Formats: sequence, structure tokens, C-alpha cells
Amino acid sequence: MSTQSKVISDKLIKLLNEEIIAFDIKEQPSYQDLAKLIGDARIVLMGEATHGTSEFYQTRMELSKYLIREKGFKAIAIEGDWTSVYPLHCYCKSLSKLNKAQEALKAFDRFPKWMWCNTDMLKFIEQLRQYNDNYEDEADKIGIYGLDLYCLNEATRAIINYLQQHDPEAAEMAAKRYACFGQVQMDPQFYGYAVEKHLREACLDEVTTQLLETYRSAYQNLNIDTTFDFKEQQFYMTQNARVVKNAENYYRTMFESQASTWNIRDQHMADTLQNIISHIETLTNKPAKVIVWAHNSHIGDARATEMSEHGEINLGQLVRERFNTNSFLLGFSTATGVVTAASRWGAKAEAKTINSPLKGSYEWFFHQLDEKQFLLNLREETHLTHLLKLPLLQRAIGVIYSPETERMSHYYFSRLPYQFDALIHLDHTEGVMPFDS
Repeated sequence: MSTQSKVISDKLIKLLNEEIIAFDIKEQPSYQDLAKLIGDARIVLMGEATHGTSEFYQTRMELSKYLIREKGFKAIAIEGDWTSVYPLHCYCKSLSKLNKAQEALKAFDRFPKWMWCNTDMLKFIEQLRQYNDNYEDEADKIGIYGLDLYCLNEATRAIINYLQQHDPEAAEMAAKRYACFGQVQMDPQFYGYAVEKHLREACLDEVTTQLLETYRSAYQNLNIDTTFDFKEQQFYMTQNARVVKNAENYYRTMFESQASTWNIRDQHMADTLQNIISHIETLTNKPAKVIVWAHNSHIGDARATEMSEHGEINLGQLVRERFNTNSFLLGFSTATGVVTAASRWGAKAEAKTINSPLKGSYEWFFHQLDEKQFLLNLREETHLTHLLKLPLLQRAIGVIYSPETERMSHYYFSRLPYQFDALIHLDHTEGVMPFDS
């Protein structure tokens, strides 16, 4: 390290020690301090630096409960498939015959199950159910929704099954349109490969036609049945049709470029969030307040990271563009400990030791500080935030952790004050505890 770099490094550590706010994830005053920073924001995005850290889940749970209780937030949208999360939504709102949260979590039946089938999530879903049981008015109950689109097959089946019960003729037409996917119905990736290699025609026309038909039907039924249950069912079905349309596009584009599929997915997340907000406002007749749980790579503003250089956008960027100061982006980081992750796609979950942070990374600087759990306000224009605007490496661990290639696999440059409004650093963390749903 050069003399100049050493001076800057020492200055950054000094300023960080002066400005960070001690944060105890088990104490309510810490959440009160954070809520003051959030202010009147209606859309609060909560990140995670890994997909398998228990303390990240615990902190998001406690902050979400605080915002629900003290600031009137009405929904949580998570980085999970739309159809898989719906049973959780129904369980939390007592809209189904399920008796336990663990039964609702059975919908998460494929890799990476531990993201949601873990003991922290199980506890939180039961707490949401208990909270909702205190209210009779459905508009006062908290919903939970999925933002993701990997559930093409499940969404097509949900639409057909629903229509078979309510409009058999429409169900027959939907089945004919979705039959376009043919024998690759169980493997959306093979569908995308076959289209890209010109081995078959795309199903774009069919899924678009079905989406438009779903819109038409929902509009016609708008004033026929105004009950809460019917509005919920209509919203669920309409969003399923959107999922099929966007998932078809996602898998068809998968073999073209990584940026394209990433953008399709995050655009879908942003549009789904917008639809959730509109739905809640229809039910409550007031501006909706919604919480989002997703990885830092989704909820941090992409324009502040290497992602933008590759032509990638993300949910955080789109939320800021649409909601501006009505949004709040909260990042998370950790330095050492254990993470629950796989060694390759589709492999079993492991408890993997996290490497010490690379020298000069944000995590490395945070690891040097006096406080080991802290909140960092990134909205104020200070000498510290000015220094933090210099691009530094930031670690991101997803469902796969490859410590042997960590620099290439898990680090990217970012400018923290442009990426998040605040950040919580928990220096030593443990992995989530998976269970078999």
C-alpha cells in the first residue's frame, strides 16, 4: 500500500469510527434509530449480502415488524416465486385451510429451498399469522407476495385450475394456448434453448393472447363481485398470467446474454411490486406502504455498481426512478462467520466458512472498526460519504459460494452512498438453519 493510500485508509477508518451508529439487532432502540432515517418513505427495500445468513433474516424480520406496527406498512414482497409465496400469503391471512406455516412452505420444493425453508422464516410467518389474527378487516392484515418469475409451469397450472372451477370454456382456451410449450412443459430452460436454436417456434403470441384475455376478464368482472376474496383471486390470476408472459421471455432470452435475462427478471420484479402497490391501494383506499426483501444485488441501485457498465439495471434503480424520495434502500454486509450456501447449482446446502474480506474492500474497512454491529447513514453529505463515493470492492454471496475463486466470483466495485440510503454491518454472522418442508 502506498503512503497516500495508507493516509486515505487511516482517514476512512477514523471517520467511520466517528460516524457509525451502534446497532443491536435484538434491541428495539436500534430499530427506532433506523426508522427515523427511513422517515416517510413508503417503499422500503431491505437487502442481504448473502442468501443464507441468519442475522440478515432476523434483522429484516424485526425491522419489518416495527414498520408494520409503528408506520402502517401493509405488505412484504420477497425474492421468491409468485406461486410459491402465495400459500404463505393465504396462510398469513387465514385464506386457506393450512394449519401451520411449515405446510405453507411446502410450495418451495426446488433449489435453493433453504432461502425460505429455514427456521427464521418459519418463525416469522407464524408471527405474521398471529398478528393478522388480531384483525377482522382484511384490509388491516399483512400480505406477503413473491416478486420472482421462475415459476412458469406452476403459473400456467394455477391459471388453468382456477378457470376450470369458474369458467370451463375459458380454461379450455387457456390450456390450448399454454399447450404451445408442449413436451418441454417441465423444462423451461430447454424451451429457451430449442427456440434459440430454431428447433421450435416461440410461444410469445400464445402467452400474450392469454394475458390480454385475463386482463379483459378481470375488467369485465370489476363491478360484478367487489368482495375481498374475489379481488384477491383476480389479482392472483392476473399476476400469474404476467408471470407466464415474462417467464417465457426470460427463458427465451436466456441463451442470448446474461444482461438481457437479468434485466427481464428485475424489470418483472419492479412491475410486480408496482402491481402489488396498486392492489393494496385498491383494497385500502390509501397510499400503500410496502417492504421488500431481496439480495443487495437487486435492491442496491445498479447505477452505483459495475452492473451498469454491463448494461444491467435492477429493482433498486427502478424503484428510485419511480418513487424517488418515497423509497429507502437498506443494504447489509458481513465480514466473517458461516453462510448456508451450495457449492454448485442444484447441490445440497452446506454450512460454509466465509473468507476474511479482501484488503481494501468495504467489508475489510468495516472489520477494522470498534463497533462490530452498526448502522451507517449514507444520505448525509459528509466528508465520510464523500470518501465512500470512491469505488471500492463489495462482496456478494448468492445461493452458491465459491471461496476458492472469491475475488472473481463474489466481488464487484460499487460506490456505497449512491447504492444505498443506509447500511447495516454485522461483522460476524451465522448461516440460516434449513429444514425439509
